[in-house]
Amino acid sequence: MILVTGATGTVGRPLVDALRAAGAPVRAVSRDATAAALPVPVVEADPAQPRSLAEALDGVTALFLHPRAVGAAAADLVALARERGVRRVVALSAMNVDDPLAEQPSRYRGDRNKEAEDAAVGSGLGWTSLRVGAFAGNAVGMFGAQLRAGDVVRYPFPGFAESPIHERDIAEVAARALLTDDLVDQRLDLTGPRSLTHADMVAIIGDVLGRRLRYEEIPVADAAARMVAHGLPEPFVTALMARYTRHADAPQHPPTDDVAKVLGRPARPFAEWVADNAAAFQNADR
Repeated sequence: MILVTGATGTVGRPLVDALRAAGAPVRAVSRDATAAALPVPVVEADPAQPRSLAEALDGVTALFLHPRAVGAAAADLVALARERGVRRVVALSAMNVDDPLAEQPSRYRGDRNKEAEDAAVGSGLGWTSLRVGAFAGNAVGMFGAQLRAGDVVRYPFPGFAESPIHERDIAEVAARALLTDDLVDQRLDLTGPRSLTHADMVAIIGDVLGRRLRYEEIPVADAAARMVAHGLPEPFVTALMARYTRHADAPQHPPTDDVAKVLGRPARPFAEWVADNAAAFQNADR
């Protein structure tokens, strides 16, 4: 039995599917079981309150640890899992996990990547840490609203480059780590197959959707003000813009081959992710 925290998220949901496809028994965790709409048994509990998961851990052999779902409680949850007989833990983490905490933008949105990885590594269980570079899904937050409204993206740093990874690739690597001994006691650096600039990503979105899109660079202050106005936390926006500035002249997290090594095939290209998520960029009236 495998217990998946963060089971309704962009990694957890395809992970549930990958585990089911492999024939593994899965138990998902959601704070709202009625809203989860998952094809597996769902435990209504809060992973950030580990004791709420005590009974759900009975019979579980492997745990997927999601850094936003468990928050600061990662170490306590892993300790409880060990008490309950869990033998393996796979933590979702990030390639910038060793950077100063203030320079990790996702922390300002609740991700506790370092805590999750440290809890797994120090658990005394078989562990794997999945250090992800850039989620392809970040493109929705950066460009989605503008492309649903028109054909122009107004955003800073068109030349900022990283290697976005399809979340299904993350999920399939996670499934391998949960189901086999192949990846025990390893930190994996997971990226997409190519380093892409922001402008490259917008061009690929246009190619996949059959639209002529334009990237218009705007000042950092203007972009930050827009993002805060649309509800993003100001500390997150500040840290994100600082990250862009620090790495404006060189690709951030160039491609690795860890996905290919684990899955025996290249990582999915960004264009495939766009095709799978085209609705995120399409105006319903078009």
